[in-house]
Amino acid sequence: MKMSPPQAGTPSWMLPFTDPNIWQNWFQQAQSSTENAAASATQSFGALLDPTQALKLQNDYIQRFSSLWQDFVSAKAPEIKDKRFSAPEWQANSLYAFNAAAYLLNARYLMEMAEAVQMPPRAKQKVRFAVQQLVDAMSPANFLVTNPEAQQKMLETNGKSLAKGIAHMLQDMQKGRISQSDESAFEVGRNVATTEGAVIFENELFQLIQYKPLTKTVFERPLLIVPPCINKYYILDLQPDNSLVRYAVEQGHTVFLVSWCNPDASLGHLGWDDYVTEGVMKAIEVAREVTGQEQINTLGFCVGGTLLATALAIPFAHGEKPVESLTLLTTLLDFGDTGVLDVYIDEAQVALREQTIGQGGLMPGRDFNCAFSSLRANDLVWNYVSSNYLKGEPPPAFDLLYWNADGTNLPGPMFCWYLRNTYLENNLKEPGKATVAGEKIDLSKINVPTFVYGSREDHIVPWTSAYESTQLLNPKKKRNNRFVLGASGHIAGVINPPAKKKRSYWVNDKTPASAQEWMSGATEHPGSWWEEWAKFLAKHAGRQVEAPRNYGNSQYKAIEPAPGRYVRVKAA
Repeated sequence: MKMSPPQAGTPSWMLPFTDPNIWQNWFQQAQSSTENAAASATQSFGALLDPTQALKLQNDYIQRFSSLWQDFVSAKAPEIKDKRFSAPEWQANSLYAFNAAAYLLNARYLMEMAEAVQMPPRAKQKVRFAVQQLVDAMSPANFLVTNPEAQQKMLETNGKSLAKGIAHMLQDMQKGRISQSDESAFEVGRNVATTEGAVIFENELFQLIQYKPLTKTVFERPLLIVPPCINKYYILDLQPDNSLVRYAVEQGHTVFLVSWCNPDASLGHLGWDDYVTEGVMKAIEVAREVTGQEQINTLGFCVGGTLLATALAIPFAHGEKPVESLTLLTTLLDFGDTGVLDVYIDEAQVALREQTIGQGGLMPGRDFNCAFSSLRANDLVWNYVSSNYLKGEPPPAFDLLYWNADGTNLPGPMFCWYLRNTYLENNLKEPGKATVAGEKIDLSKINVPTFVYGSREDHIVPWTSAYESTQLLNPKKKRNNRFVLGASGHIAGVINPPAKKKRSYWVNDKTPASAQEWMSGATEHPGSWWEEWAKFLAKHAGRQVEAPRNYGNSQYKAIEPAPGRYVRVKAA
């Protein structure tokens, strides 16, 4: 077996890890104990595994480990297809290459075991998630003593990289979160959330922004955008070249947007009803009054879409029609399949939230950030542990990740209603099962043309679940509903401006009963789905009229320039 000698300048604390004799003895012990280790792992799952399947997995693991061992003994470099170990330092020393390959083999075995357990689907998903978290955390890339990239950088910088990494870690400990972006590079209103406009209405829940026209004429029917209340609105208005808000204004629409408050303890009593009536319904009322239009076009993004649909069900139940069209972006109305987020939802967890904050209090924004980051731990947690702390590298300036860290709180009663009635009990799907503002909600009453968008790699709103909205809304005229599927994930799929000429999207003029049936008849197109949406919106926006010269009207006057005060408030 060929062993690489310690490099010149290797610090004394690393010498034991580069001693060939120590590693030789360890490998001999590892080879003889591999079978016992595999059997022990199998036993941990006990009766949850089919004995035949368990034996097959165990034998496969032993065979793979033996093959890896033989490659190591013969100095054959293992093939590693994982970006965490793609740097040349991992292949420069056979010990590190073997360690990475052995880790990947063990990770594969554990995930195969988790996949093979015989449990109900929801329980099985929790097992898979827990094992994945363990596997991701134990990567050798996450520890200085087993990360050759970090060690090499420490030697090259005479320890300065490690000192910087410790400083970064201490700063993040004060923040209570891992820094994913250079937050000093951005400022709301200066280089994000910069589309020109003015706040024309505000209450304790939200500010309503009206944006300045960029065309001489505009469509007579305005567009109201309802973003999610668990994030800041400016994901839809990051910078001029990737702003959905600015794009809509450039298409000739008078755009209004809800900028939700970032609640503090004084608003901890607010519920879902408040967000619907004093939030969404009030914004619709103001937009109609300012423009003098009986119907407006509306767009809801993620939770904003769930709030918007809930709000619209109330007037439509009484035969009123305040909107001409509805657009839903990565929105859940049918919560039958919520993807990996389901691991955080069960009766015990919801009941605990109800006991602690259900009658008043706050759901902290940092808890949302932690939960969402855990869904992609390698990309959103451990990647930054390795780069920020082990290598001492500052995080890059990235507008989307800056926004991602700018969290918001939610009032406890509102959050608990949302958890129980959507994720846990799926009440919005069933007509009359959920009651909001004294009205039994029936989404099928919303009989307007609807544009529904889903992202193919969305881990928060599975695209097949987003598709279900086409079946719930406007059921008697489903031909007026349109579904478009975009590439990428929950955020990157949505923020895909045409000028970038990135990714692709799928269209199908029909909306059959199932998402898979829709996909089988869909056609892929290069570029952005925004242009498909622009065509849909133009059909329902009415005639062209002269662009308004002033914000608001005699009743609703400009209060302050966009982006307003509310969006600048940081979560405690």
